[in-house]
Amino acid sequence: MDAADQRRLAATLYNHVWAMLERADRTEREDELMVHAAHTSRFLWESVGSPVQHTRGEWQVSRVYTTVRRSEPALHHARRCLDICLENEILGFDLAFAHEALARAHALAGDREPAAEHRLQAERIASRIADIDDRQLVLGDLASIPL
Repeated sequence: MDAADQRRLAATLYNHVWAMLERADRTEREDELMVHAAHTSRFLWESVGSPVQHTRGEWQVSRVYTTVRRSEPALHHARRCLDICLENEILGFDLAFAHEALARAHALAGDREPAAEHRLQAERIASRIADIDDRQLVLGDLASIPL
């Protein structure tokens, strides 16, 4: 597969996973397929994407796992998301969402203190995001984390 096709497929799968995440009536089988699609998208971005696509892919994989109530892999991919941000000096929106992913995964695992710490970090970073829509997106997702 050439790089252009790989990019197209990675983006198509990423968007497909978003659509699946928004559905409340997924079956158990559809949840499994959503996990596979998220991992496949992330895998494809590895060789054709930038660190921004890598961190967003890790974020999405983590979100999928929290959605299907699997805290251990959610935490693993949330940590990878944050690591990629820090290693590549990715700030703002993506760094805020890395902390959001960790807050959500820790909350799912019942780890209230680290969940609250990462939520606070995400809120602090979000408060400095210039684009109001991006800032509201982060804050809206943070508000949906059950602490």
